[in-house]
Amino acid sequence: MAIHLIKRLFVFAAILALVLFMPGIALAAPVQLHTTSGVIFAQTTKTVSYSTSSEINLTPLQSQQLQAVRQRRNKEIGAVLNPSQRAQLTHNLRAGNNINQALVKLNLQPEQQELVKAIVQFTNLKMKAISSRHSLKLEQK
Repeated sequence: MAIHLIKRLFVFAAILALVLFMPGIALAAPVQLHTTSGVIFAQTTKTVSYSTSSEINLTPLQSQQLQAVRQRRNKEIGAVLNPSQRAQLTHNLRAGNNINQALVKLNLQPEQQELVKAIVQFTNLKMKAISSRHSLKLEQK
């Protein structure tokens, strides 16, 4: 079990390195979501991306990049959860919780908690990379 976690963390670290040092990779098209959970995830990411982009005035491309990162996060988290947990997550999101609050309310196994934590941390790093590129462009102007 620990070996699988280490392998996944290594893959996440490798992807992060590629995203940070090769920004063109971040421009890839967003991944299609699972039809059962995609609607709810798409709604939550849409709401978050509007507030984020309006607060710091991101370009449409940067907003799209952030949305793609969030969609990827949602897909990866959905893959970690079992069907009943996905249903509970959907219910929590519809009840008005954000993704972090909804995940806390789930009874995740320790291995699931570690994987979800790694996914969220990796997503946060990618989002910081996108926003830092935005702030660097603002400083250069």
